[in-house]
Amino acid sequence: MTLRRSIHFVPGGNDKMLSKALGLSADSLILDLEDSVTPERKEAVRAEVCVWLKETNFGKQERLVRINPMDTAWGRDDLEAVLQYKPDGIVLPKVLDLKAVQAVDQLIVNQEKQTGEDLSHVKLLLIGTEMAAAVFNLPKMVTHPRVNGVTWGAEDLSVSLGARAKRDADGNYLEVFGFVRSMCLLAAVAAEVQPIDAVYVDIQNSKGLEKECNVAADMGFTGKITIHPNQIEIVNRAFTPSDAEIAEAKALVSAFEEHQKAGKMAFTFNGAMVDVPHLKQAQKILAIAAHIVAQTS
Repeated sequence: MTLRRSIHFVPGGNDKMLSKALGLSADSLILDLEDSVTPERKEAVRAEVCVWLKETNFGKQERLVRINPMDTAWGRDDLEAVLQYKPDGIVLPKVLDLKAVQAVDQLIVNQEKQTGEDLSHVKLLLIGTEMAAAVFNLPKMVTHPRVNGVTWGAEDLSVSLGARAKRDADGNYLEVFGFVRSMCLLAAVAAEVQPIDAVYVDIQNSKGLEKECNVAADMGFTGKITIHPNQIEIVNRAFTPSDAEIAEAKALVSAFEEHQKAGKMAFTFNGAMVDVPHLKQAQKILAIAAHIVAQTS
């Protein structure tokens, strides 16, 4: 899978921010045509982002474009325009159900037929929970073969709910937002696509971000969307296995190899009982670490 620890938003049409983002350690960049662009500038910024895709060397950074919702006056034109320059993926906002995903996929297929260009590499990253009704459709919409990741959006969801707040006095998500976050993770893992945690909007609170990233990584999320350059290193660190985790995983795998020779798959390791699920988790940590090294070296 594509390495996506940090997925960083770049406002469309802002050359200065794009230049800065290219020098950052974000694994992926989202070139934004939606919320960061005023209605009056939608078409002009779309053209500028197409130039970015055509002329900019992004190096190893994944090139994603967040288009406007398909039920707006700009969504379809956004999609058809940026597909000409073969981005790595499309970020779909305010997705309601599987039919909406299928409709976008069909537009991509139609463009392939019209142009003769192979667009099979263009994947979809869904923002799948910005409307209350979408939460119940999430498990099905992420099963589409063009989808390879899903994230959730607390900001738009709060508008849909009419919520007065998203977090409690301690900074923790209120129950309904925590439920949606868990739904995003469960749906993604069940469909074998990447679960990406939502943005952390308090950009001055680095300790709060670090805490939220660590909780997300502990839960099983593989990355997080960032909106400020200062967030990227914190996010990358949280979703990268530490040296201590890697060393322990290697030791555990070696211990299993030795015990398996004696016909044992359950034994005591570092004072705790371990069995097959612990082996699988250790193997997963080592695979993630190897993947990160391969993608960043």
